[in-house]
Amino acid sequence: MQIEVAGKQVEVAEGASCAEALKEGLSKKQFKKVVVAKCGGTTLDLNTTIPATCTTLEPVFDDSPEGLDVIRHSTAHLMAEAVKKLFPSAKVTIGPSVENGFYYDFDFERPFTPEDLEAIEKEMQRSVGADQEFSCRKVSADEARKFFADMGEDYKLELIDDLGEEEYSIYRHGDFADLCRGPHVARTGMLKAFKLLNVAGAYWRGDEKNKQLQRIYGTAWQDPKALKKHLDYLEEAKKRDHRKLGTQLDLFSFQEQGGAGMAYWHPKGALVRTILEDFVTKEQLKRGYQLVRGPQILKRDLWETSGHYDNYRENMYFTEIDEQAYGVKPMNCLAHMLIYNRKLMSYRELPQRYFELGMVHRHEKSGVLHGLLRVRCFTQDDAHIICRPDQLQDEIKGVVKWVQDLMGLFDFTYSMELSTRPEKSIGSDEDWERATKALSEAMDDLGLPYEINEGDGAFYGPKIDVKVRDCLGREWQCSTIQVDFTLPDRFDLSYIGEDGERHRPVMVHRAIMGSVERFLGILIEHYAGAFPVWFAPVQARILTVTDSQRDFAEKVLQFFQEKGIRVEADLRNEKLGYKVREAQVEKIPYMLVIGDKEVESESVNVRVRGGDDAGLLSLEEAAELILAAAKEPFKRGGMSYSFSTT
Repeated sequence: MQIEVAGKQVEVAEGASCAEALKEGLSKKQFKKVVVAKCGGTTLDLNTTIPATCTTLEPVFDDSPEGLDVIRHSTAHLMAEAVKKLFPSAKVTIGPSVENGFYYDFDFERPFTPEDLEAIEKEMQRSVGADQEFSCRKVSADEARKFFADMGEDYKLELIDDLGEEEYSIYRHGDFADLCRGPHVARTGMLKAFKLLNVAGAYWRGDEKNKQLQRIYGTAWQDPKALKKHLDYLEEAKKRDHRKLGTQLDLFSFQEQGGAGMAYWHPKGALVRTILEDFVTKEQLKRGYQLVRGPQILKRDLWETSGHYDNYRENMYFTEIDEQAYGVKPMNCLAHMLIYNRKLMSYRELPQRYFELGMVHRHEKSGVLHGLLRVRCFTQDDAHIICRPDQLQDEIKGVVKWVQDLMGLFDFTYSMELSTRPEKSIGSDEDWERATKALSEAMDDLGLPYEINEGDGAFYGPKIDVKVRDCLGREWQCSTIQVDFTLPDRFDLSYIGEDGERHRPVMVHRAIMGSVERFLGILIEHYAGAFPVWFAPVQARILTVTDSQRDFAEKVLQFFQEKGIRVEADLRNEKLGYKVREAQVEKIPYMLVIGDKEVESESVNVRVRGGDDAGLLSLEEAAELILAAAKEPFKRGGMSYSFSTT
C-alpha cells in the first residue's frame, strides 16, 4: 500500500505499523526523534497498525509540544510502575502530563519521603534500561471492571463507572498495566531524561470532601540537555521565590494563627506597596479617574440582584447583622454602581470613571493558596467606567494604553486573550454579542494580536485578559478589561441623553495590576528582590567605618532625606565588610560609605548594588546619581513620578 509520510510517497506492506511507514519516509536521524504518529486528527502509537482509511501519516517529534506531552504522560506510567514495585500496597489513581512535567496521585498509608523518591527514580531507570514495550489492549467495560477489581484498584473502578464507556484501553509495559486512552512512546528506553521533584497532598477528584492522596511531581524532556536546562531554571525560580525573598527582605509574612491566605505587611513591605499604590493612584487621576471608596459588606439582596449570589457565592463570605444577611464583597462593582446612581447623570457628564484600591475577600480552597499569588484577602486596583455606548471603543482603548504603559515600566512582555461567554452567565445573547464585538474591534483597531479563550469570560460579560511574562518566561494573568451591558440594566443605571430621554449606559470593569498582592509577588520574583531604584523601599544606606564618623553620617542622612531620597544609616560598631554584605543581601541599590577621608572632604564613597563602585562623590553628586536612576524608567512611557517618606 502507498502512504504519504511527511510529504513523501512511500510503499509499505499491508498491515504495516506506523513505525515501519515512518522509517521509510524519514532519515534515521529524524526517525530517532519520533514519539508517535498522526493520521488526520488522530494520534497513533508507533506500533499501531496503519488504519486502512489513512492516506497521510505525519511524525510527531520529541521536542514538539505534543511530543513532550506524550513523553511526560509515558513517564508518569513509568513512575507508577516503580511505585507499585517498591510499595505494592499503594493504590494508583490518575497520572496526567502537565506543563513542563507530570504527576501521579497515590493512596498510600504513609507519606512518601525524599529517600522514597530517590528509590522510585532508580527503579524507573531500571525500567528504562530494560527497554520494555508499551502495548495497548482494547477491552469491554465489563472486562476492564473485572481486570482492575482483581488488582484491587478501586479508584480505577470508580473512573470506569463515571466514564460510562462501552470500551476501554489498557496500556501495559512490563508488569504494570493502567487504564489510559494513550498514546504512549513505543518503548520505555525512549524515556531518558526525567527527574522526580517533590510530593504534595491532593484530594481525590480535586474535592476536599474526598480522601487526601499523595501527588508525586516530576519533569521529563526529550534529552538530558533539555532536562538540565529546565532544572537550572527551577533552581533560579527557587532563588526568586517571593515567599523566601519576602522573609529575607523582611517584606511580609503569613500568620497561621490569624488565618490562612492573608498577608501581614511588615514596615518595608508596606512601604513598597504604598509606593506602588501611590504611583498607580496618581496615574489614575492623570487619566481622568475619580477616587471613590465603598464598604466591605453589602446586603445580600444586592448580590442576588447582581447575579453574584447565584453564580459566585461559593467564593463569597456571608454574615448577619440585625437579622439581615450581608455578603463580604469579592468585587467592587456594586458599590460603584450605587455611587453612580446617587443622581441622574447627563450625557455630557459621561464617562464617569470611578477608581478604588478596594480590599476584597474570596473563599479560595486551602489547597490552592500560594503566598501572595493566591490569597483570600487582597486589594484590587479596581475601576469601573460608566459610559455611553458610543464612547465604549475609546474607553477600551484608553485602558489598553494604560496597561501598555504599566507593563513597559516594569519591562514585562505580555499577550492578550479575549475570553467569551461561559455556560454559567447572565444577560441576553444580543448584549453578549455587542460586548464581545466591542472588545475585539478595539483590539483590531489598535493592531494588537490576541487569542480567543472560549467560554472563560466573567458571568456578566466577556473580557480581555493580559498575561505578562517575567524574566524567566513564566506567564501570569494580571490586567483584565470586561465589558458589561447586563449589570447596568439590573441596577437601573441611566443617563439623560441629548434627546432629553433616559438611556442605558454600558460599564467597563477594569483592573490594571489585578491584585496588588499578586502583582507584588510577581515583581519580587521578576526582580529577584532587587527592585528598581524608584521602587525600592530603601534607596540608599549610609555605612560608617568607625564610631568617629557618626556625627557627619547623621548630617548626611538629613541631607539625603531633604532631597526626597529614601535613606537609612547603619551606625553600628561593626566591621565595614559585615555591613556591606548585609546591605547586599537586603539588595539595597546604593551604599554610601563614610570613613575619615569622606568626613574630611564632606563626601561619600558610593558603591552600587551589583558590585560597581561610583567612587568618591560630593553629597550633591551622589544625590543626583540616585535621583536620576529613580527617574530613568519613567522616560520610556512619558510618565513622571516621585515618592518620598519625608
